[in-house]
Amino acid sequence: MENIFEVGPQFTYIKTPLNKYTFKVPKIRQWVETFAEGKVLNLFAGIVELDLDEVRNDIRESMNADYHLDALEFVKQYKGKKFNTILLDPPYSYRKSMEMYGGKIMSPFNALKNEIPMILYDDGIVITFGYHSNVMGKSRGFKIEHILLMSHGGAIHDTIASIERRIVV
Repeated sequence: MENIFEVGPQFTYIKTPLNKYTFKVPKIRQWVETFAEGKVLNLFAGIVELDLDEVRNDIRESMNADYHLDALEFVKQYKGKKFNTILLDPPYSYRKSMEMYGGKIMSPFNALKNEIPMILYDDGIVITFGYHSNVMGKSRGFKIEHILLMSHGGAIHDTIASIERRIVV
């Protein structure tokens, strides 16, 4: 019988509490700081400053960030040096977007993902957090290298983080 299964990405499973500021959770923060490479764009920065060469964007003026733009607007306007890593930790649902950003609806995620390659080095990585592993994808030239499954316990949805490397042929 032919093997139809491709050897998949590296996989990590952790049990960890949930926090509305994802990187406030020590195990998650440590995972991101371990796998992020070079110059990092934290596109939905929040309150936690990571121990990385980090450029921080958060639409909320109250956040300590280098920029306060909608994520899609930031990516389209950015003219600086490209990034080695881009962190995507947006609100995972419409309800969370309304809660976290005071009624502002965040950028259309697919439009944002289409623009990201313009500001990422050819071999750069995107680390995406959400409720699914359908992230940048092969159609945009990315391959998943690592998946982190975070179990929060009880009736709380698991969170999935994916590290994808940009593969330019």
